Amino acid sequence: MSDYSEGSSTRDEAVHTDITAVENAHTILVNKVSWGAIFAGVVVALVIQVLLTMLGVGIGVATLDPQTGDNPAASTFSIVGGIWYLLSGIVSAFTGGYIAARMSGKTDETAGALHGLTTWAFTTLLVLYLLTTAVGSIVGGAFSGVASAVGGLGQTVAQTAAPMIAEANPLDAIERQVRSTGTDAEALNNAAITSIRALVTGSESEAEAAREKAAQALASARNIPVEEARTQVAQIEEQYTQAVERTKQEAIDVADAAASAVSAGALVAFLALVLGAVAGWFGGHSGVAHPVIVDRLLPGRRRL
Repeated sequence: MSDYSEGSSTRDEAVHTDITAVENAHTILVNKVSWGAIFAGVVVALVIQVLLTMLGVGIGVATLDPQTGDNPAASTFSIVGGIWYLLSGIVSAFTGGYIAARMSGKTDETAGALHGLTTWAFTTLLVLYLLTTAVGSIVGGAFSGVASAVGGLGQTVAQTAAPMIAEANPLDAIERQVRSTGTDAEALNNAAITSIRALVTGSESEAEAAREKAAQALASARNIPVEEARTQVAQIEEQYTQAVERTKQEAIDVADAAASAVSAGALVAFLALVLGAVAGWFGGHSGVAHPVIVDRLLPGRRRL
């Protein structure tokens, strides 16, 4: 009787050991990374991203009308471009994750989702690498024609802004004013301009002497009384101060706009990456294979 008990216990231990080994092998097989499937998902994701990007560029350029100049505002292009960038990234990440999970043959949903997330991560790193190498310049060359077209439309804006740019330096405007109203020799005009430049750009301690010298030079150049010249010098000095303050404010506004654009771009890129990761996860989750168990009957055997 004891021999039978010992034999039964030994058989139970062997069966338990076999079951444990099978379970461990199944766990390893389910969680094993399929790099071939991930590579396939990356390729599909990249191709879809390129296709959607080219489609977006084509639609965007089609809305431009160089002849009439009736084009959407730059802010509209930025908003629409950001939305398109988000959507194309989500679609490509989801599709790449789905392909990776499906081709890996995984039946576990978590393993499939991790394959989709890994596909998204690998695709992101590959895109960043391509953008920093010579391949990035080749890809960028495909969009050079689009950039030229948009740049041509900006010529009208540049022509309109030319007078504003010309007045960016207040001293140039002052020099033109003195020369246009001067009635004496060129040397007197040059002396007046030099004195005024020394006044508006000199130190505060020398301002009074420079102001009187500029008034004398301006009176000689315009053949006017010194008192009237002092009044005009004060007006020119005030114009210069206002122009400098205006230029500073414009520079601050441009810097704020640039900072806002960089911040918005970084936030959009961050949001696109997060949504891409989520899309890759759910794509892999959706691409998991669900095995179908078929109950096969032996020939001539009836189901009870």
